[in-house]
Amino acid sequence: MTTYARRVGLFEGTMMVVGGIIGSGIFLNPSVVAQRAGTAGLTIAAWIIGGGVAILGAFIYAELGGRRPEAGGGYVYLRDAWGPLPAFLYAWTLLLVIATGAIAAVAMTFASYAAAVAGLPPAAITPIALASIVLLTFLNVLGVKPSSVTTSLFTLLKLAALGFLIVAGLAAILGRSALPAPVLLPLVHGAVPASLAGALVPVLFAYGGWQQTNFVAEELVDAPRNLPRALLWGVGIVVVVYLLANFVYLRVLGVGGLADSTAPAADTMQVLFGPAGRTFIAVGITLSTVGFLNLAICANARVYQAMARDRIFFDAFARLHPRFRTPVVALVAQGMWAVVLVLSGTYGELLDYVVFGDWIFFGLTAATVFFFRRQDARAGAAEPEFVTPAWRLSTLLFVVAAIYVVAGSVTASPANALRGAVLILLGVPLYLWRRGRRGPERGIGN
Repeated sequence: MTTYARRVGLFEGTMMVVGGIIGSGIFLNPSVVAQRAGTAGLTIAAWIIGGGVAILGAFIYAELGGRRPEAGGGYVYLRDAWGPLPAFLYAWTLLLVIATGAIAAVAMTFASYAAAVAGLPPAAITPIALASIVLLTFLNVLGVKPSSVTTSLFTLLKLAALGFLIVAGLAAILGRSALPAPVLLPLVHGAVPASLAGALVPVLFAYGGWQQTNFVAEELVDAPRNLPRALLWGVGIVVVVYLLANFVYLRVLGVGGLADSTAPAADTMQVLFGPAGRTFIAVGITLSTVGFLNLAICANARVYQAMARDRIFFDAFARLHPRFRTPVVALVAQGMWAVVLVLSGTYGELLDYVVFGDWIFFGLTAATVFFFRRQDARAGAAEPEFVTPAWRLSTLLFVVAAIYVVAGSVTASPANALRGAVLILLGVPLYLWRRGRRGPERGIGN
């Protein structure tokens, strides 16, 4: 039987974590946080709190990856702790909307910036988006090594673009050039104001994505050792970059300018370097979206393969190419559906419907730490190399954060949440049909 090949090292795994979190959001979306926070102090506080939650998530997923270093990541943890149906609904939602919708949306973002940089007309955007999905899917068919090298390259380039923005901004601040007056106001003491609570929702979404590296655990060299390291290093890098980037945005644009901006990174570079700075950061966003898109295509296909390997999805998805050792059918099907979403133009609306579901599964996955610790203790299994510090408190705090994000999303748009719940539950009939056709599936204790 063909199995995955362990060809991804620690550096490439770390770049996967960074690339899975940093897409186009940090270049574009901090204005939403500033609008909701209302002050610079609360804006920075939101990013600090979000970074803390991301670090907790990295701790938890690092331990889970060490305990169950299997392809599929969260799907495997949900399956073994809570049973096959929640795991199936997670994988189903990824395939139906979360992963494929994100692929479609990021491909369109890439195409929009690429067309602008190249001076192409708007009519070229959709063909460029479609071509990017097709070409990167083909690259991923050729093996995890070329895919991980590509992710590493584009992640380094996006870090270089952000690094230049940060260094240039800090230099301007230290040089006291013509910038807005200082805007870092003292934090509000006492009860957390509603403005900060509202700002945390987009911040926590911006920090999401570290879990994708767990999907490729079976392809990491020495996964029990390197997966936790990749997660901790990767999330740590992102937290530092996000905080510094937002400090520069606030100092260069002012909190009002940041709140009013539709493209904070471009506006910041415009202030610092004029039109050339705006063009530079547009190139940076283009490169960033390519890296994110490549990782999304690579990692999520492993979830569908794991689901099919458990005989609760179509058998063809479980097969690995005998030479490239990649889930070709899963990759191609994912790419085809993402292409359909691009052509239909519905990807944005569908993502709005189910984005809260991602954090439902985040919370459920984090809670599996309680199950695996008890199960492994009873079995006398050795502890993994990395265990979550203050694991009970850390896990509970992360689960509370997940509940908060879900509640915030539902409160913001109850109709979208209802539609999203329906889309997720559409997987139940498919699960029951497959279980009836294939007999008992792999589950707890199997």
